Amino acid sequence: MMKVIGLIGGMSWESSAEYYRIINELVKEDLGGLHSARILLYSVDFAEIETLQRQGQWKEATDMMVDAAKRLEKGGADFVLICTNTMHKMADDVLEAISIPLIHIADATGEKVKEKKMKTVGLLGTKFTMEEDFYVGRLQRAYGLKVVTPEEDERQTVHEIIFKELCLGIRKESSRQRMKEIIEGLVSKGAEGVILGCTEIPLLIREQDSPVPIFDTTYIHCEAAVNKALSG
Repeated sequence: MMKVIGLIGGMSWESSAEYYRIINELVKEDLGGLHSARILLYSVDFAEIETLQRQGQWKEATDMMVDAAKRLEKGGADFVLICTNTMHKMADDVLEAISIPLIHIADATGEKVKEKKMKTVGLLGTKFTMEEDFYVGRLQRAYGLKVVTPEEDERQTVHEIIFKELCLGIRKESSRQRMKEIIEGLVSKGAEGVILGCTEIPLLIREQDSPVPIFDTTYIHCEAAVNKALSG
C-alpha cells in the first residue's frame, strides 16, 4: 500500500501548494488513472516562523517544527518532509524527536547533483541557507561538493526577493532579471549547476533562465517523497 506522506508546510503556503500539486502529479504519472497521493499536511503560520527566524530564536522555531512532526506522526504519517530549505537547520532535532524517517531536502538535492557528476554548484536561498553550515556544510561533507554563493549584497537581494515578494505571491519581471544576473555571477565563479535552495525560487526562476542546469529543490524533494511512498 502507498505510504502516507507527512508534510510540514506553510513556509510559505505558496511553495507548500507546489508540494501538494507536484506530489500528486508524480503519483498520477506513476500509477495512472485516478490515483493521487496519501498526504497529511500540517501547515504553520509563517508570520510566527519568520519572526523567530529574524530574531534568531531558533530554539523556539525548533520546538514548533518538532511539534508539527509529532502531530504528523500521531496522525499516521509514515515519513516526514519539512517543506522549506531554511528550516532544515533543525532537521536533526526533528528527526531525533520522532520514530519515523525524515527526508532531508539537502540529501535529495545532493544525490541529484552527484548523478550529474558535478563538482561545483551555485546556491541560491535565504541568507540563512546560503550563509550557515547546516546546508552548505552538509553538501560539502556528505557529497564532496564545492558550493559557491553570491556576493554579500546579492545574498541580501535574493533574501528580500524571497520574503518581500515570492512568499507573498508577488512575481516581478525585474526580480527575475536580477536573479538571472546573480546566477550568471555564480557561473563566473565556476558553478556547473545552480541549486534553487529555497522552495519559493522555482516560482520565479525556470531552466531557461540559467545558462547552466538548475536543481529545483521543491521538485527534487517531492520526487524523493513519491519514490519512498511508492516503494515496497
